[in-house]
Amino acid sequence: MNYLDELNPAQRAAVEYNEGPHLVIAGAGSGKTRVLTYKIAYLLQQGVNAGNILALTFTNKAAREMKTRIAALVGEHVARYLWMGTFHSICSRILRQEAEYIGYTRDFTIYDTTDSKSVIKHIVKDMQLDEKQYKTSVVLGRISMAKNQLLSPTSYSANREYIMQDRFARIPEVARIYAEYNRRLKACNAMDFDDLLYMTNVLFKNNVEVLRKYQEYFHYLLVDEYQDTNYSQYLIVKRLAEPQNHVCVVGDDAQSIYSFRGANIENILTFQKGYETAKLFKLERNYRSTQIIVNAANSLIRHNRGQIPKAVYSELAMGDRLQLSTYMSDRDEGKAVATQIKQLYRQGYDYEQMAVLYRTNAQSRVIEDELRHLGVPYRIYGGMSFYQRKEIKDAIAYFRLAVNPADNEAFIRVINYPLRGIGDTTVMKVREAAHMAGCSMMEIINNPQAAQLSINNATQNKLNLFAAMIQGFGEKMATMDAYEFASMVMRDSGVMREAKADTSQEGIARYENLEEMLSGIHEFVEQKLREGQAFTPMTDFLSEVSLLTDQDENKDDNQARVTLLTVHAAKGLEFKVTFIVGLEENLFPSQFCQAPKEIEEERRLLYVAITRSMERCYLTNARQRFRNGQTVFSSPSRFIKDIDSCYIQSSQGFGIAPQRVVMPEMPKIPATSTQGKLKKLSPVSGGSTGKSHKEVRSEWKKGDRIEHKVFGTGTVLDVYRENDNDKIDIKFDNNGQKTLLLTYAKLTKI
Repeated sequence: MNYLDELNPAQRAAVEYNEGPHLVIAGAGSGKTRVLTYKIAYLLQQGVNAGNILALTFTNKAAREMKTRIAALVGEHVARYLWMGTFHSICSRILRQEAEYIGYTRDFTIYDTTDSKSVIKHIVKDMQLDEKQYKTSVVLGRISMAKNQLLSPTSYSANREYIMQDRFARIPEVARIYAEYNRRLKACNAMDFDDLLYMTNVLFKNNVEVLRKYQEYFHYLLVDEYQDTNYSQYLIVKRLAEPQNHVCVVGDDAQSIYSFRGANIENILTFQKGYETAKLFKLERNYRSTQIIVNAANSLIRHNRGQIPKAVYSELAMGDRLQLSTYMSDRDEGKAVATQIKQLYRQGYDYEQMAVLYRTNAQSRVIEDELRHLGVPYRIYGGMSFYQRKEIKDAIAYFRLAVNPADNEAFIRVINYPLRGIGDTTVMKVREAAHMAGCSMMEIINNPQAAQLSINNATQNKLNLFAAMIQGFGEKMATMDAYEFASMVMRDSGVMREAKADTSQEGIARYENLEEMLSGIHEFVEQKLREGQAFTPMTDFLSEVSLLTDQDENKDDNQARVTLLTVHAAKGLEFKVTFIVGLEENLFPSQFCQAPKEIEEERRLLYVAITRSMERCYLTNARQRFRNGQTVFSSPSRFIKDIDSCYIQSSQGFGIAPQRVVMPEMPKIPATSTQGKLKKLSPVSGGSTGKSHKEVRSEWKKGDRIEHKVFGTGTVLDVYRENDNDKIDIKFDNNGQKTLLLTYAKLTKI
């Protein structure tokens, strides 16, 4: 059988056209990889030499999978000569062959992120800059951005916009660090990952003969996931494709979700302007999802202005509506999701067929807790269990050391975190002295003379300050519950300040995780209070969390598991059932994404999430979450209203079984035909908006003095009803003003 017969008409047309530049817009689940694979096989069948084909991907996994499929079609002896790989791997291959033209030798070293951070750390130290101010991850992020924009250190220092951004961020010396960073890398005959793209552009720009050689070598260029390319990658493709412009780029503008990595959606949106004779192909048939899921995703994404219009459709079963459920709290949300997963499992769905998607890693904690409570096996995709994350283990090490100063492993973990100028050599000396004396490391630094510890006075002073801090924590532990104690330790140790100062994507995620950990401790204390335990010490929480981490570390990898992952990590995956949790303003969309273009990317992110679903899709949100040390009341995500209500069934929980939609007269693409004709359903059950004092029956009134187990004493400011919730505003003596739900407030009158 001819392999081309396996393609639908749109796919086949895209495969067979190779006369000039063309853009293949591939909707979610439309068979993009098959088209790319068959296109390369078709070129080979037409007599094109394998060595004259360049295929660029974004992951090594994608390159390997495509090459394996091509080998199955045309034979390994042919496929092996293809130039196929990631941008970075192909550029590395070119640079090693042409290294002399850019002043390097062919055996140059490629620095990974850890290497790069180490270089920057030493530069900051040598320049006598504040290490807390010039975070290595932040500085490296700025340098990476510059290189992806093809800005040299000189160009960067002359760019007023970037210099002003650095000044505003209180890191005005980034341009100088960038120049020194490049100098040191060059002196070591080394490049970082961004240099592989940057230096390839330099090579092609400054050496016309070299560029012409590769232009003549590569007769056909194919680029996967073109919506994820940055400016540097765009220019490499543009230069290599000239003058024949036999270039095919494949992607989906509706799935462009990596701007934080430098991806520029304009590359795919303006492709036809950059290549005047470009032809457009659209792959619009979705082979993955039911009609309802596809139509719901279409109705969402049509609200974006910056897109290439397409009408994705499915010929699979109509399927169930997306089920939207609203809960009082994120804890209730987590319980409901875990319970529904258990129920679906009993109905015949395997655990590995189900996934929980969230906007931020920190959201996994509550979900993990509830799945664990019900005995549902799970795995964290592209990450790790909440309590195994480095920042969480660091924080818990502080708690362990305060409880047990003899805990040497906790001591080693936090002695120089945050940085306090106590190096590895000093730690090694302390460890050896403790081993010889048969005591703990903390005992050594408390009495260094007795152990004959060989350190200078400055180092001893730093050790003394650390020991005094830990001792102070220990003394306060008996008077504070676990949450109060954890909050104090995270503040006074400098851990929260350290995390908050790092404004990189990784830094923001670490800070959110630490805040989520504190939320978890708060919930733990509240739960113990409901169980009748008046005071919950830190030792109780440590006992609980040690069991959690032990269980996480002893997983059977062969067991089927529910997958927990961020939406970003979910791209390219599919599951029969998905739960998309936390659909609330300032969470999804993120509080850090408020500009129009950023909101459009957040909407694309939800589009990606919905289109991971094959059969069932559950959307959830909560009315309140404990974040940043306080209860935060949330409103539903604006994106919920963007989804046509005929595709959503709303409820206050999962108690109502999904209803099958019977619409025999519905066209394949109802996004336009139903617009304006279908009455919108309320995405969540609503109530009166604004405050109302008449409906509130409460023993509390303005001016009452009260006591709360966590926040202490305070004065009632107001009692009212808002959005069907009875609330109370309280000005606490030592914890500021807070709004609590009367149902959960647990107040005592003074």
